[in-house]
Amino acid sequence: GKSIDTEQFFVVSPSNIGTCHGSTGPLSINPKTNSAWGPNFPKLHISDWTASQRMLMDHYKIKCWAAVVGGSLGGMQAMHWSVAYPSRLLSAIVIASAMKLSAQNIAFNEIARRAIKEDPDFLKGYYHENKKKPLKGLALARMIGHVTYLSDLSMAEKFGRELRNGDFLDEKSESVEFKIESYLNYQGDKFAYEFDANSYILLTKMLDYFDLALEYNNEPSTAFELASCKFLVLTFSSDWRFPPERSREITKALITAGRDVTHAEISSSQGHDAFLLPNSRYQKIFSTFLQRIASNVNY
Repeated sequence: GKSIDTEQFFVVSPSNIGTCHGSTGPLSINPKTNSAWGPNFPKLHISDWTASQRMLMDHYKIKCWAAVVGGSLGGMQAMHWSVAYPSRLLSAIVIASAMKLSAQNIAFNEIARRAIKEDPDFLKGYYHENKKKPLKGLALARMIGHVTYLSDLSMAEKFGRELRNGDFLDEKSESVEFKIESYLNYQGDKFAYEFDANSYILLTKMLDYFDLALEYNNEPSTAFELASCKFLVLTFSSDWRFPPERSREITKALITAGRDVTHAEISSSQGHDAFLLPNSRYQKIFSTFLQRIASNVNY
């Protein structure tokens, strides 16, 4: 009964190469050295992810996806799928994404990477074999990233200037802590214990490297001329990390290429995180599009 209705669709959600939760990544053992790959794990591009997903598809003898769906970095994958393997998908749903990162986005990623690398326990990426982990740097990187996923309005609505500890008017109060401070510290520490620093660096670099039109004389419409599927492009009004203008650029390139595209800008105060949160208009547009795709599927 959800927008992606599992009574109607079988969902395949792979853990991609380079991550630290399932597939081969920097924490995996390099057979040549018998120790963790660490910082020596090969540089990755989104084309590596889509190629591995296509191999997974072949392994399960799936001829064609009804839809390839992704938000943010996942939206980049959906676009790449459409041009790299055009006969293998009926539709691409691109949510809160871009054809390439802006300089500002690359800057935020580099600040986060710098925070990790400056941690004394990073040890040039060889922390695992030294039984260390750059927890402080990784937590700070996550805090930086998390702030960019929220909007000013969403933070004001959720936290405002409310205090978790202390009192401005109490002279005996030794420390004052805002709720937003407590929230970010909690999120940063939780992430640091659960994620791998080398994976974080690797994945943010993947984001930086992606440029859909680079191999097509910097003409996005030329790239999209290879695609044959239908497109749904969704964006959110308060997303300043991947703003509506980026989705309008995608839609314009698709129209220029003569592709079938539906575009919608969703009103939301939740920033980049909006694509992960309930929104009735978002869900309605999403489900309607998928219903249209399902009605044309020949089983």
